[in-house]
Amino acid sequence: MSQLLNKAKNFVSEKINDVAKPEASVTDVDFKRVSKDSIEYLAKVSVHNPYSTPIPICEVKYSFQSASREIASGTIPDPGSLKAKNTTMVDVPVKVPYSILVSLAKDIGADWDIDYQLDLGLIIDVPAIGNLTIPLSHKGEVKLPTLSNMFA
Repeated sequence: MSQLLNKAKNFVSEKINDVAKPEASVTDVDFKRVSKDSIEYLAKVSVHNPYSTPIPICEVKYSFQSASREIASGTIPDPGSLKAKNTTMVDVPVKVPYSILVSLAKDIGADWDIDYQLDLGLIIDVPAIGNLTIPLSHKGEVKLPTLSNMFA
């Protein structure tokens, strides 16, 4: 009996592995705004849904790192749904406190930018499969705002 159950489990897992899954990529990370206590960046994530039905995004978890340490992290609950058989852009705002930027002065240096790594986990609710996490990692360089950005 246990052999039959193992065969059934293997068959189901093989079929699930063959099913097309949503794919995502970070398309851009750029300065958004300055507030009294932080600088906000906006990560744009492109997610392609291969299914003929919309898929709800349960949440997006993010970790923003620079100089080998985490400088911001958070969770965005219920950011919407993925359009059916289409590509959806998901905006992920990342707030970095000023106190952390001061401690990164060595990395900022003369070029007034931050080398970063953004790790994301998009948790979606796929019918008949359940919750599925799409992991993403993106490295880049983002400029710090200038005085003209702060008063624009």
